[in-house]
Amino acid sequence: MPELPDIVLYLEALDRRIPHHRLKRVRLSSPFLLRTVTPPIHELEGKTVQSLRRIGKRIAIGFEQDYWLVLHLMIAGRLHWRDRGPAAPGPPVKKLAARSRDVAAFDFDSGSLTLTEAGSRKRASIHVVASGERLNELDPGGLEVLEATREEFAARLTSENHTLKRALTDPHLMSGIGNAYSDEILHAARLSPAALTSRLDSDGIKRLYEATRATLRDWTERLREEAGEGFPEKVTAFRAAMAVHGRYGQPCPRCGAKVQRIRYAENETNYCARCQTGGKLLADRSLSRLLKEDWPRTLEELETLKTTRAFSPAR
Repeated sequence: MPELPDIVLYLEALDRRIPHHRLKRVRLSSPFLLRTVTPPIHELEGKTVQSLRRIGKRIAIGFEQDYWLVLHLMIAGRLHWRDRGPAAPGPPVKKLAARSRDVAAFDFDSGSLTLTEAGSRKRASIHVVASGERLNELDPGGLEVLEATREEFAARLTSENHTLKRALTDPHLMSGIGNAYSDEILHAARLSPAALTSRLDSDGIKRLYEATRATLRDWTERLREEAGEGFPEKVTAFRAAMAVHGRYGQPCPRCGAKVQRIRYAENETNYCARCQTGGKLLADRSLSRLLKEDWPRTLEELETLKTTRAFSPAR
C-alpha cells in the first residue's frame, strides 16, 4: 500500500500538473470503485482544480465550489500520468475498455490521470464529496508525526495499549504509516514490533519518535530524488535499500544477522532479532502452532534446528 512518502510524491507530481486546470471527462471501469452516490461524479466535469491534500493515505483533489475527489489506493492501486488526453471528449462518464489496466481515468486539459489496480481483489476506492466538512469525515484522525511534538506523539502512542507495530499502522493513531515503513521505523529505533505501548519507557518513546520522523523524511527525500520532475512510476512497498522490510532471510545491514518475519493474514512483519528483540524470535502464529514445543526461541536455537532437522521457516 502506498504510504506517506509515496503519497507525498504523488501529490507533488500532481501539483506540477493539475492545479488551475479543468477536468474534462471521468471514465470508470466499474461502478463499484465509486463509493459515493451524491454528488454524482460527473458533476466534477468542467470544474477547475484548486487544491490538493493528503488525508492519511488518501489523495484529495479539491475543485471549485468546494467539491472534492478522494482517491484511496489501498494495497494494489497506483497512479499514472499521460501528457495527452483523448482527442474526443466523449460522454460525461464513459466505461473504460475491458482490456485496459486502468480502473479509472480523469482527463484534464493538461493530460490524463489514470488509476490502475493489480490483482483480482479490487479494494481501491473513489469518494466524491461536496464540502470540506464532508471531506473531514473521511479523515481517520491519525496523528501527523512530522508536525507533532514528542509530547503529542507520546500521548497518542500510549492512548491505547497495542503492540508497537499495530500502533504505528493504526490510521486512527498515526497518519500515513503502513506495513513497510513501520518495519523500517522499528528497526531504526531498535524496538520489537511486539512490544506493548504501555510498557515503553521514556527512552523508548524518544527513540521511536525520532526514528519515525527520520525514516519518513529520509524515504520521502529518496523517492523525490528518484522521481525528479517525472511522475512517480515505481511505487512499491519493497525497495532494495530498505533495512528489513521484504528482506526475510537476508542480512541485517546493521549487525549481519538474518532478518526474521512474522506472517499473518496477507501481511508480514520483518525484523532483526539481534537488533530489536535481544536475540529472541517472535512466534510466527502458523509455524509455532505447527512446531509447538520445538519452536526455536532464539537465533542460536534456530540455527541448531536448521542443522539437525533441515528446518527452514521459509517452507
